[in-house]
Amino acid sequence: MNEFGISLYLGTGFEKNKEIIKKAHENNAKYAFTSLHIPEETVADYQSEVKRLLGLCKENNLSLIVDVGPRTLDKLGYKSFEELKSTSITHLRLDYGFSNEEIVKLSRDFKIVFNASTIKDDDLKELEQLGADFSEFYACHNFYPKEYTGLSLNSIAKINSRLKRFGFNTIAFVAGDKEVRGPLFEGLPTCEEHRHQDFLLSILQLIKIAETDICMFGDIDIKDDSWKSMKNLSENFVEIHADIDDEYSYVRDMIHHDRPDSSDYVIRSQESRNYILEGRKFPASNVKKRAKGSISISNEKYLRYAGELEIARKDLRTEERVNIIGQIWDDDLKYLNYITEGMGVKLISNK
Repeated sequence: MNEFGISLYLGTGFEKNKEIIKKAHENNAKYAFTSLHIPEETVADYQSEVKRLLGLCKENNLSLIVDVGPRTLDKLGYKSFEELKSTSITHLRLDYGFSNEEIVKLSRDFKIVFNASTIKDDDLKELEQLGADFSEFYACHNFYPKEYTGLSLNSIAKINSRLKRFGFNTIAFVAGDKEVRGPLFEGLPTCEEHRHQDFLLSILQLIKIAETDICMFGDIDIKDDSWKSMKNLSENFVEIHADIDDEYSYVRDMIHHDRPDSSDYVIRSQESRNYILEGRKFPASNVKKRAKGSISISNEKYLRYAGELEIARKDLRTEERVNIIGQIWDDDLKYLNYITEGMGVKLISNK
């Protein structure tokens, strides 16, 4: 199951951060990322504000991933990293200045997060020799404030594949779609093509194409619909808008899980196998071409497969054994290829 998270910045202000953290908790976000050495982060009482933020995360059960350097302790007013164990900081994203011996020592108390783009094979081999348990290590991609500097989706997938072979968990960012962060205000994604792209589609691509374990937004806040999409994904389903014939209204507002052995052509509802057991009948009717996004139910001519609901991922030929019962809205067709391998889809009809 994939997990999700937010980003927090002292410059956003305590009250706004409190509001965002509350929404994160309500929508099943498990992680928060923050950096403790951003140049433009200037607040009146830095140490006090950091500790208030740490307290908010702890109250809302958010595991905090902190971007740290060797001077972080002095800046925070702590004498050792061990003192941070009592805070909400659970993951240390190490920037520079730490030896591999120090990293292994820190990994006994914290999850260690490397920069996914810069960790080298030689370091991994040395860490392994020093007894590092890579299943407890994470690799986090950067986000890219400057336009055209982000990675391609294929590059992220390639980096993730390499690191997963060592046992790493992977993290990447998508841009916010409500309140983006300065000083450039152009989004904070890992993937360049996600900078101005639909929020849900960006996360689905990170999960399904790049096999990212934890998806976070890098900006300050997201729209209400995006919060809902994050919560739904944490429960392994996506809401899709559809027009459905009244005769088949019972397929609405329930979660249909695609089979784990996904077809490239259709989403196959595992739950619809129960329709025959419920005594429903499926005589042949409304037989026509299966356009991309068409929702169909196998009729009685399909024998023991009668009652199986499918959603076409692409244009298919007319099939006399299949009744067309509805159609996915055009704006949501883009999600169909990513609802695979046991992920669920809920068919809804309201915006």
